[in-house]
Amino acid sequence: MVSDEKADVVVIGSGMGGLAAARAVAQFGGKKVLVLEQHYTLGGMTHEFSRAGRYRFGTGLHYMSASAGPFLGFMTDGRAQLSPLPDEYDALHFPEFDFAVPATKERFRARLKERFPAEADAIDGFFRTTRWAMAGLTARNVLASFPAGLRKAGVPAVERLFPSAYRSLRDQVARSFRDPQLQAVLAARWGLYGTPPASSAFGYHAAVPLTFFMEGTAHPVGGPQELNRVVLEILQRYGVVLRSRQRVHEVVVEGGKVAGVDVEDTATGRRYRVRTDTVVSAAGVRNTYALIGKSHELADLPEERSAVMLFLGLNRSPAEFGLRGENHWFMPDLDDHDGVHRPPGEGTLYVSFASLNNPAARFHTVELLELVDPKAVDQWRGTPENERPDSYRKFKDELTGRLIARLEERWPGFQETVAFAELATPLSFETYQHSVRGSFYGLAATPQRLRSARAGCRTPVKGLFVAGQDAWGSGVVGALAGGLMAANAVLKPRQLGTMWQAIRSGGVVARDPATPWEGYLRVAGIEVLTSTVRRIRFEPLDGGTMPFSFTAGQYVKVDLPVAVESIERSYSICSSPGESGFVEIAVKHEPDGLGSGFLHEELEAGLALRVSGPHGEFTWEPGTEADTLLLIAGGVGITPLMSVLRAAADAGHAGRIVLLASYRTEGEVLFEPEIEELRFRLPGLEVSVFATDRARRIGLDELLPHAGPTTRVHLCGPAPMMQDLIGRLAELGVPREAIRTEAFVSGRSKETRRERAHAIAVAAVAAGVTEFMIGTVGGAPAFPCSPGQSVLDAANAVGVPLPQSCGEGACGTCRVRVLSGAYETDDRGMFSADELAAGWRLACQTLPTGDLVIGR
Repeated sequence: MVSDEKADVVVIGSGMGGLAAARAVAQFGGKKVLVLEQHYTLGGMTHEFSRAGRYRFGTGLHYMSASAGPFLGFMTDGRAQLSPLPDEYDALHFPEFDFAVPATKERFRARLKERFPAEADAIDGFFRTTRWAMAGLTARNVLASFPAGLRKAGVPAVERLFPSAYRSLRDQVARSFRDPQLQAVLAARWGLYGTPPASSAFGYHAAVPLTFFMEGTAHPVGGPQELNRVVLEILQRYGVVLRSRQRVHEVVVEGGKVAGVDVEDTATGRRYRVRTDTVVSAAGVRNTYALIGKSHELADLPEERSAVMLFLGLNRSPAEFGLRGENHWFMPDLDDHDGVHRPPGEGTLYVSFASLNNPAARFHTVELLELVDPKAVDQWRGTPENERPDSYRKFKDELTGRLIARLEERWPGFQETVAFAELATPLSFETYQHSVRGSFYGLAATPQRLRSARAGCRTPVKGLFVAGQDAWGSGVVGALAGGLMAANAVLKPRQLGTMWQAIRSGGVVARDPATPWEGYLRVAGIEVLTSTVRRIRFEPLDGGTMPFSFTAGQYVKVDLPVAVESIERSYSICSSPGESGFVEIAVKHEPDGLGSGFLHEELEAGLALRVSGPHGEFTWEPGTEADTLLLIAGGVGITPLMSVLRAAADAGHAGRIVLLASYRTEGEVLFEPEIEELRFRLPGLEVSVFATDRARRIGLDELLPHAGPTTRVHLCGPAPMMQDLIGRLAELGVPREAIRTEAFVSGRSKETRRERAHAIAVAAVAAGVTEFMIGTVGGAPAFPCSPGQSVLDAANAVGVPLPQSCGEGACGTCRVRVLSGAYETDDRGMFSADELAAGWRLACQTLPTGDLVIGR
């Protein structure tokens, strides 16, 4: 075993528990943290997978509390965006009656009393008991993160003080109520933590369905993967190293202390050891004890339940069946206390409709979950995934049919909408979740677990801690809490105060105005301006104030879900910076344009898209000194200039503004009504429109009356037009620094650059070249550039400061002068012919093919 690495802390598993521990230890302990994930995707049960080129499915997070809460707020820096489920968020279906669970404990209690008036006093008493049981569970879990002496003294006292937390759910509802229907309603939804009423500890039931979900529920906008994306981005900011496809074979223990971990990189087969004295395992208690050879110490803990999950893709919206996004629970009878004796497909079934609750979902999906005995697939356990016999396929097909039939019985015609179906069994969770016998929620939520010294974040090995669901409770947020408990055990006392203060604040971090905002906005309107141009309006999801402000001339980046994987495109803002309720862009439909094709042909109002902004230096603000503000547009290049005109009008700008707008035909002229209105608000505005099909172009004669040494120019349009006009403006004495440029960028240009970069990298490998060197004029040290890297990417990689904004060749900010060397580039129309001859290029577009020397 090669011992060639060291880390302060190693975290095993990248579920939310492992990531929470990694962040807290890195942020508040200042530790170098390495996260090792056995799966090829980071994020544990927050990751998603795609099927049939259109459907996206979550793997573990179906709904959560309507409030992100302090734990999730901390993990996402307050950036979690949640879409509320309907007010009656859980519909319970029993053989003889239905019951809808409303948001808030007060309304839930009132509905129970209305339905069961004879037990009104008992209902009040039950909710008092619920509060005590919840308090008992919390006290037990917090004590479990303390050192052994305190745990040994404190945990038994918790059971004496909070006995209801340790009773079975069946026992507690039987003590509380006489009516079997009322007992059934309050014992329902045990599937949220996975242990049936006969064996589950009431503390877990009190915590999850009766507390965490009582104030309403929500679904992450963009899906669970959006939480994952934000969390991973933040972790990288704290220097946490994340590796996928890393299987930990052993936690090395020497003298009762952690000494390291033995790891296999399953992508390459490399085996290596990471030396460390602290390991946090988010792989579950059973896997953790197996890694130190002590699985036998868990023999007293009951076996966990696994699950089957059916993922359905639909060709029509579930809303056609009266569904609004609420969850549905199908109970086979009133007394499903052990949940074991029915075959898979006939037990308690949970059904969720993520696509109705995620405003960013384009295609409709349904997810069905039934907790099952892992023995149901014992006959196929141990067989390779791709070599299982036909009997396994038959088992899955028949079970899929039974589950869909239950939906069809409730909603006749539903089966006809199913366009895709895939079933996951306990074997699937063993493979992808790497859980013992496909355990879905970790350790069973039983009284035995509460009493066990092994069920928590502490272990008998010094330096080895457990995070995740087994350190606190079920679900993604429960796993997150378990990660913070692990961090609570790892960090020094002086560091804990800072950590908990940050968590109590809810994690809301004031955004640096210089940093673009990123999140989801809703498409509020789509307007056809011409046959090829559409105006699209974005609003906040809640209809309130825009989460960012911008300066006239800036742009936003929009992620477009054109396929399973989205693409990013940049679009100039055409609305006024003074408008706080929305932001608008105008998009031209480019032939074969992937992004513009989606926005013109498939986009519908109501869809949420991920947007970041503002970006760009093509800006104008009131008070900018210039005798004349000359705005020159080619085609849809007028878009950012409309924002400039609106900003000038809002500010009462009285100076001279000249707009020269060129189009191919008069039928392509944009924003005529708005420009006519702006004439009345801007007394110094002069407008000239040119149609090139009538041989009218913007040239030297057209510029002559408006351009000179005191003119400020904003120029946006096609590359050939811009290159020509930059030269003409220079002839008329306009200073180069007074000419602001912005170019059209097609998604195809980025793909072309990637193709060129790949070709350069391949050629370098063939020539035995591993890097080029980029020298700089002025004494700054040279820096390396990998073949296929742009000059800008290479500079950023080593911290060499270059001005930059878009990285796409649209803004012209990253201007450098190539003094010598070989390269490939695309000038984007940002320079005149003279400037190109002098070596001026865009760093983001320049790909070295040899050593370069650059200047500024």
